[in-house]
Amino acid sequence: SIIQTVIMIAMMVQCSIAPLKINPMIGPYPDALSYWGGKNAYDILYDHEYWRLFTPIMLHAGIFHLLCNIAVQLDTGAFFEREWGSIIWLTVYLGSAAAGSILSVIVTPNSVGVGSSGSVCGLFGAKIAEALCRSRESTKTNQKELSHAILCEQFGSTLCSVVLILVFSFIPYVDWAAHVGGLLGGFVVGLMLFAWQIKTFKWKWGLFVFGLVIAVIGFGLGTLHMIEETKAGVAQEMGDVCGYYMKFFEDYECNCMLERHQQNDE
Repeated sequence: SIIQTVIMIAMMVQCSIAPLKINPMIGPYPDALSYWGGKNAYDILYDHEYWRLFTPIMLHAGIFHLLCNIAVQLDTGAFFEREWGSIIWLTVYLGSAAAGSILSVIVTPNSVGVGSSGSVCGLFGAKIAEALCRSRESTKTNQKELSHAILCEQFGSTLCSVVLILVFSFIPYVDWAAHVGGLLGGFVVGLMLFAWQIKTFKWKWGLFVFGLVIAVIGFGLGTLHMIEETKAGVAQEMGDVCGYYMKFFEDYECNCMLERHQQNDE
């Protein structure tokens, strides 16, 4: 969260703050988001900058966007990390980032996408997967019965959070595809990770193999569709983000990607 805040400040200092009609989140111009590593389908598919599937989680569209995501990360995200451990948490976080970015490129290829909300949604998806895996545990002892009751309570609160996130995912300037992709990616990754904590052999391997098959099919077909099908639908103007947004806003100021914009004009 500290790194994300520092990057947000650096973007606004280097590339200046856009008017509210261009960026209502109180943040930099869209070309700054692309320049710093935001999801840009043109750069990913034509320039093969596949690292952009992960770097958007470090960027935010503006102050409001940053504060909302940091609040969730410091509360729920930190709780999940203490409960799962840093390795599992980071695996889910990065896997969800990739899944969210892939679906975002496929569904909304002609927009610059940033934010860690897809990864945050993935943490909730993984929590649902954990609840599914732990529901296979025995409840014969009082301790295990209490653990099962706590799990059910956590599952209910997580499900409510997911519903709220999905409802607010469809308001303007929010990348709903990244949210949905992150949620699904987190669930699948979580299913594979938490399946190993099940003691019953058939359930352990059954859920792990199921998660693995879904992951291979989902990530495989998603990546294939993104590379082969989505590429044709990407607006060539996205190669010049400044020029693209100048068509919609007369007072748009190109700061961070001015050199590329001038090259495209020549």
